[in-house]
Amino acid sequence: MSAPPLKKPVVTEREARQVAEAAREQDWRKPSFAKELFLGRFRLDLIHPHPLPTEEAVRRGEQFLAKLRVFSETKIDGALIEREARIPDEVIDGLRELGALGMKIDPKYGGLGLTQVYYNKALALVGSASPAVGVLLSAHQSIGVPQPLKMFGTPEQKQRFLPRCATTAISAFLLTEPDVGSDPARLATSAVPDDGGTSRSSGAENGGDYVLDGVKLWTTNGVVADLLVVMARVPKSEGHPGGITAFVVESDSPGITVENRNAFMGLRGIENGVTRFHKVRVPAANRIGPEGSGLKIALTTLNTGRLSLPASCVAAGKWSLKIAREWSAAREQWGKPIARHEAVGAKISFIAATTFALEAVLDLSSQMADEDRNDIRIEGALAKLFASEMGWRIADELVQIRGGRGFETADSLRARGERAVPAEQLLRDLRINRIFEGSTEIMHLLIAREAVDAHLSVAGDLIDPDKSLQDKARAGANAGVFYAKWLPKLVAGPGQLPSSYKEFRHGGTDLGTHLRFVERHARKLARSTFYAMSRWQGRMETKQSFLGRIVDIGAELFAMSAACVRAELLRSRGEHGREAYQLADAFCRQSRLRVDELFTRLWANTDDTDGVIVKAVMAGGHEWLEEGVVDPSGDGPWIADTTPGPSERENVHRPIG
Repeated sequence: MSAPPLKKPVVTEREARQVAEAAREQDWRKPSFAKELFLGRFRLDLIHPHPLPTEEAVRRGEQFLAKLRVFSETKIDGALIEREARIPDEVIDGLRELGALGMKIDPKYGGLGLTQVYYNKALALVGSASPAVGVLLSAHQSIGVPQPLKMFGTPEQKQRFLPRCATTAISAFLLTEPDVGSDPARLATSAVPDDGGTSRSSGAENGGDYVLDGVKLWTTNGVVADLLVVMARVPKSEGHPGGITAFVVESDSPGITVENRNAFMGLRGIENGVTRFHKVRVPAANRIGPEGSGLKIALTTLNTGRLSLPASCVAAGKWSLKIAREWSAAREQWGKPIARHEAVGAKISFIAATTFALEAVLDLSSQMADEDRNDIRIEGALAKLFASEMGWRIADELVQIRGGRGFETADSLRARGERAVPAEQLLRDLRINRIFEGSTEIMHLLIAREAVDAHLSVAGDLIDPDKSLQDKARAGANAGVFYAKWLPKLVAGPGQLPSSYKEFRHGGTDLGTHLRFVERHARKLARSTFYAMSRWQGRMETKQSFLGRIVDIGAELFAMSAACVRAELLRSRGEHGREAYQLADAFCRQSRLRVDELFTRLWANTDDTDGVIVKAVMAGGHEWLEEGVVDPSGDGPWIADTTPGPSERENVHRPIG
């Protein structure tokens, strides 16, 4: 018997938080460097000596990178893709022939089986030729069909879909809706069970079908995809626990319409669209995991999936450094190259040092993901957050170094006889990274939740209004035991001993002083978090600006640690060790200034004043300030109508090959 169609869910703020909480991983079965860092424990032993890939992983990875480099240099015309806002079909066909669609897929399913480290190196390489191509490959493998099936799929599902994904089929991930972003509790796309149905795509009775209805927005790869991972809400009924559930859906199924190919300020070649589902039948055999596990699958997939985004930022940093170096040597002002002017030199130093740190964070997090000895949910999130913010700053500084030429398009530069440097394109392309796969604001909240997990696990009931007095008493006793052991350890540590981390002192550069800084400030960070929880208790979750600063401090401390560990690795292997130490030292000095400022702003800020202004603005009290301009916006609703029903628009789905 079929369940009734779903109405658009209406949820309270508390209900939305409960949905998000139920979807997150509850347990910590493996150690986490970043989690320990937020608790004031600097576990350098978890990341040093730096973990390394196996010789076989290096051999296979380097072999593929060599082929991909030749392809990227000879077959990918980034300027053409930017100009025509489309990746040529022959480029995608060439990537298929190289095996690039199956970089992360196990060889037994026809893939290359690259490690996370080499997958990211490949994305950085191809993304430097064209960011749009990098996004296509990343969306297909990092969050598309291959990754959730690898982690949660049945053997039958893997055998059915992974060989296709490794060789020919492009995949996409569909979660966002026009009225639903980072609040999945309001997900409206429905998957109604039809237990008596026979699926066209399964060809046999297979536990019935689900009937999908709804609209998905910003479906990267959705315009050209052959396979989709779709998140939809199953209504609760007899035999169906219901909840948000993940499905693999064939993109040519009857009832699917790609209604629009979206256009953006950057990444102009990506195939991103609006997809409507109208009575789309999906066999139960295509469901990934049990009903209600969709969000958990999505969040778990993103733990490593987010690492593809920092790869693009590392590529941007490397290219920016090359352009800044070459341009600043050629361009003269007031009798000398502009690099020798301190104002410009400081920007070059920032680009070089930050690029080194970004690569350190990415490689460390990726190698830990490959080894699977540590829980990297916080590390992966910090890498995404830190890289997206710093990558944007690097691009902005490059545009400033280039001056007017940084604002001019590459085509315009070429037309008047100068080198076609797409600096302004880099700025446009990187801007989305602060929104993709969790905006900076959402990442702050997500990481903050994980960072205070130890506190909530022992004292959460004390601030939960729904808990009984008996529960609160029990939580109080548990918290007393935990804090009696934990708080004294935040008073002193190795960071106060000048001899600590002496193995990081070489060639006149002492990185140990920076690691001592990290250790001291990790304890300070933990004390600040504890004080804030004591002060605000249940209101802590509303202090989003404070939590954002806490997370940003943790990100800086993590990046400093990664930079020092990477520098020591390179020194020990005889690979530019002296230069690596210089870069790590410069980055840590710059980072320490940011950390000190963030600590100051924990308690000296304009948060309360900002709140007053926001209330006044939203109440219309400052509409007078908006006078004197013309609004160039067009007509139309702020959010498009997503009422279920048949599409009234042309299907712009464009399968390739």
